[in-house]
Amino acid sequence: MIKGIDVSTWQGNIDFAKVKASGIDFVIIRAGYGREITQKDNCFERNYENAKAAGLDVGAYWYSYADSAEDAVREAKACMEVIKGKKFEYPIYFDLEEQSQFAKGKNFCDSIIKAFCGELEKNGYKAGLYCSTYYLNNYVSDSVAKKYELWVAQYNYRCTYTANKYGIWQYSSEGRINGISGNVDMDWLFD
Repeated sequence: MIKGIDVSTWQGNIDFAKVKASGIDFVIIRAGYGREITQKDNCFERNYENAKAAGLDVGAYWYSYADSAEDAVREAKACMEVIKGKKFEYPIYFDLEEQSQFAKGKNFCDSIIKAFCGELEKNGYKAGLYCSTYYLNNYVSDSVAKKYELWVAQYNYRCTYTANKYGIWQYSSEGRINGISGNVDMDWLFD
């Protein structure tokens, strides 16, 4: 298993050299959220540059508020504008966790996942889905979950998601890593 973290503007100024020296091998960085380019994470550029400079492998995620498949495509286009010209060793993940989206049911969730991830793939990106175990089991069909790289969130001593193969497990939101003041999300990559 390979150890990683995921970060956003909430972690502030990160010393990625110290992060790398503490045994972290990869970082998934929030690129932004919503449908507008102006919703880019204000630390994305700095996090990307500094993580790369420290020798970490990098992926990105986009937090979704999409209320339709068309909206998810707009989110994908905003995301691609933000990440344009950058090199990623890990997928670009669609971050699905809004209650308003789950309230619309499985077919709706499937439609926005396929819309966002399909738009990324059409443009040459490796697409993934970030979602918690409960919602993956109840609001995402197996056929859709199988199509994309899965990053599963479950704060537990082990991940109990078994419906599909997943690549990354986010196991804690309360990690402490040298180089980051405050808590950080912790991840395991299953090679």
